[in-house]
Parts: sequence; C-alpha cells; structure tokens
Amino acid sequence: MLRRELPLTASSGRLIRVASGRIAPGPDDTPLQPAQPWPENIQPLAYWHDEPIGLSVEEHAGEHWPDARHWLTRLPESWFPLISTALQVAAWLRDHRFCGRCGAPASRLDAEFAMHCNQCGHRNYPRISPCIITLVTHGDAMLLARSPRFPPGRYSTLAGFIEPGESAEEAVHREIYEEVGITVGRTRYYRSQAWPFPHALMLGFFAEAASRRIRIDGIEIADAAWFHPKRLPQLPPPYSISRALIETHLAEVADGIGQLGRLQ
Repeated sequence: MLRRELPLTASSGRLIRVASGRIAPGPDDTPLQPAQPWPENIQPLAYWHDEPIGLSVEEHAGEHWPDARHWLTRLPESWFPLISTALQVAAWLRDHRFCGRCGAPASRLDAEFAMHCNQCGHRNYPRISPCIITLVTHGDAMLLARSPRFPPGRYSTLAGFIEPGESAEEAVHREIYEEVGITVGRTRYYRSQAWPFPHALMLGFFAEAASRRIRIDGIEIADAAWFHPKRLPQLPPPYSISRALIETHLAEVADGIGQLGRLQ
C-alpha cells in the first residue's frame, strides 16, 4: 500500500496536514485530504495505492484535528506506515529549519529527505532514535510495568533508549536492571517497529528473568508486577509492538498448554 518513493515529478495529489502531532481529518474520514494542486512548501512524501502523497507541515492544529494515537487506534494496521512516516518527517522538518552547526537557515532538498545549510555545508536527515522494548518472562508469567505517564490501570513492557557505543542486547540487560532490578538470562529478538512519538525505532525482544524479585526505580517506573495469562491488567494499544510482544507470549503459552493436553 505504501511505496517509499518520493513523488518528485508530482505537482498535485492528496495531502496529509500535520501540526504538533495532530492530523487533519479528510472528507472521507481518513487522514488524507482530497487531490489538489501542491503549493511550493509541500514536502513530497510517498505513494499510497499509487497516488502521490504530499505532506503539509502547519503551525497550528485545527480545533477538531485528532492526535496521531487516535488515528492509529481507529484505522486498520495497514495505515501505520503512512501515518508514522508523515509524523516523523513532519517533526524533522519542524525541528531542523536552522542548521545545527552554525545556526543559519537550512534549505530542503528535493531528491531526498534532507536539509542543507548553504552557509557551512552541513546536511541533516530525519532523526531516528533506536530503542529496545522487552517483554520479561518467568515461565508463563510476564513482568509488566507502569510509567507515571500511563493512563490509570495500564501496564506495558519495559523500554529504553540505546546509549552511545551500546549494542541493543546490552541495552536490554541494562534497562531491565535499572528499571526493575532484575537480571535476565537468555534474550530473543522479535522484530522492530517505527514509533513516531516522535522518532523512535523500537527493537523488540523477549528476555527470561533469573528471578522474580522486583525493585523499581521509582522514577521512570511507578509500579511493576508479575501477571499471569488469566489475570491481566489493561494492556497497551493493539497497534503497538508492546502489545504484539504480549500477544505473542500469550499465544505461545496457550499453544504449549494445548500441546501438553494432547500429549496427556
């Protein structure tokens, strides 16, 4: 559905209008505006069902513009790459209008996502921040935690940014120990997901805990607990890799129980 090719020769097409993480609704109740001529400030973005899509980054959101999480909750999963790309490119354009080296105004290049400084020659590209996100397990049980920013009752997997010079696997061990005081043994890579809040790339892992004793840091983590498949808290939204990690573990546990029953 999404073709990651800049529609450089297009002078018209459909638009996504973004301001401060909010996206304007179109007349068909999607984030896409009708096909229209593009003014010069439009950023060519991609092709969606072979239609050219442009991005309009605006200063102020309209009163009834839903935020990105609202769109991701209500739309099919196939929309995630388009919305994620639009949000991340919009944040980059907003935050890099001036050169980070000398402070001069930067110019957008046409052939790629790049901002160029004509004064010192510095060029920057959309920022991507690698993070690890990990479901810690001990047998069937899952370790889930609450950030102070979460809605009441919601628990999720553990996550954190990868530090300079650190591997993703090292970050898994460090973040888990820092946040909940648990040492983990075997880790298993799951998959990745672009996370446009505002520009993360989440690398998903499973990790086996060496013990079940929890010691939360009290800063990034407000609470953490072990949960069993039949007694779960409010979980993260379905479009998130955190939820995918949890659902994958639950399916593996259910399959294991089913196989045991068939063997008996």
